[in-house]
Amino acid sequence: MSELPLDRRIAEFLAAHHVVTLATCEGGAVHAASLMYAPDGFSLIWMSDPKSRHSQELERNPRVAATIAPDYTDFAEIRGLQIAGTAMRLASAGDILHGTTLMLGRYGFLRTLATAPESLRKAFNRSGFYRLQPETITLIDNTVAFGHKETLTIENLPSQISQRNRDSR
Repeated sequence: MSELPLDRRIAEFLAAHHVVTLATCEGGAVHAASLMYAPDGFSLIWMSDPKSRHSQELERNPRVAATIAPDYTDFAEIRGLQIAGTAMRLASAGDILHGTTLMLGRYGFLRTLATAPESLRKAFNRSGFYRLQPETITLIDNTVAFGHKETLTIENLPSQISQRNRDSR
């Protein structure tokens, strides 16, 4: 196992990857969508069409689950994150500006939209910015042992983090 603390390993994993699969649920029907994200501490910021299914569903039920996992061909190499928390559309001008800054800073191609075809500029301009505020983040790491899991519990404030290790082999 890495000598780095769990919160640091999770932060590094979030920084190294770019696609989160977000699961929403409404009326017993589940839905998953893959989204580009920017980490903001342990929170994830993304932009999406407010009319998309996942955006509409999280407006009515903010409880979500998410995973971040690269593609592997060897089960012994599998590493990934499982996240549970709440998601919401950013509403204040300051939050939207912060989200915009994070996304544009992480994805240079978004900055080129000023000169992109009009249809792409319109899609960008109607996008909403969203935040997933995690309650727990579980790091799965088969490089330690098959099924090895460690869970980080995030309390009310991102600076208040408690660690709960679970090793399920």
